[in-house]
Amino acid sequence: MSNYPSAPGPIGVFDSGYGGLSILKDLRRVLPQYDYLYLGDNARAPYGTRSYDVVYRFTLDAVKALFERGCHLVVLACNTASAKALRTIQQNDLPDLDPSRRVLGVIRPTVEAIGSISKGTVGIMGTPGTVSSGSYDIEIAKFFPHFRTVGQPCPMLVPLVENNEASQPGADYFVEKYVNELFAQDADIDTIVLACTHYPLLLPKIQKAVAERAKVITQGEIVAESLKDYLDRHPDMATRCTTGGTCRYLTTENPSKFNDLARIFLNTPVKVEHIDI
Repeated sequence: MSNYPSAPGPIGVFDSGYGGLSILKDLRRVLPQYDYLYLGDNARAPYGTRSYDVVYRFTLDAVKALFERGCHLVVLACNTASAKALRTIQQNDLPDLDPSRRVLGVIRPTVEAIGSISKGTVGIMGTPGTVSSGSYDIEIAKFFPHFRTVGQPCPMLVPLVENNEASQPGADYFVEKYVNELFAQDADIDTIVLACTHYPLLLPKIQKAVAERAKVITQGEIVAESLKDYLDRHPDMATRCTTGGTCRYLTTENPSKFNDLARIFLNTPVKVEHIDI
C-alpha cells in the first residue's frame, strides 16, 4: 500500500537544472488545462558529469519528493536522468513505491519521432554526459536498426545559455564549431537531435549553422505531444491529474537565483519555493 497522497494531483516535471523549463513551456502550451509542479535539483546540478549510480539516486530522491506532493505522473524533463535513471526507476522502484504511479522520460518519444523524419543518418548534439552514455544510439538502434547515429558533445552550450549569452555573437562561434565538427564526422547526416533541453534557446543560431544540410529537432513539442497521446490512451491516469491550469516551482537551490535563470527560459518571472530532498 502506497504512503503517498491518493487524491488527484499535479503533473510532476523534474530536471536537474533549468533546461527542463523549455519542456515545461511546451507541455503547458499543448496541455494548458493541467496543473504542473516543476522541481529543479539545482543545488546538485549538473548531473551530466556524474556517475550512473549518483544520477539514479538523485533522480529517485526527486521522484519521491514529487510523489509526496501528490503527483501520480512524473516527467523526467532531463536527458541525463532519462538516460541514466529512468529504466531502473520504472523496473525496480515503482513496483515497491506505488505501482499505479508513472515516470516517463524524454529520450524514447524523441527517438520514436525520428523515424518519420530521418532517412537513416542522425546527428546527436548533447552534453558530454548524454553523448558518452550512448543512450540515443541504443534507443535508435532498438527502433531503427538500420539507422546510423553520430554524437557530438557540445560542452560550452549550456554555460552560454545559463549566462544569458544565447543571443550574443560569441555563441555563434561555438555553435558553428560543434555543427561543423558533427558534419565532419559524417556529411550524410539528414536529421539533428538537440539532445539537451537548453539547446532550443540556441535554435536560430543552430539552424543558421546547419543551413539546408539537415532538419533540426527540438524535444519540447515532441515530448508534449507524446504526453498528450499518453493521457488520451490512459484516461485512468488523466483523471488523477488535476486540471486547474496552474504551475508551481520548487528548487533545491537559492530561489532568487532560480528566478533569474527561469526568466531566460520562460520570459516571465516565477514564484519559486525552496525544498530539501
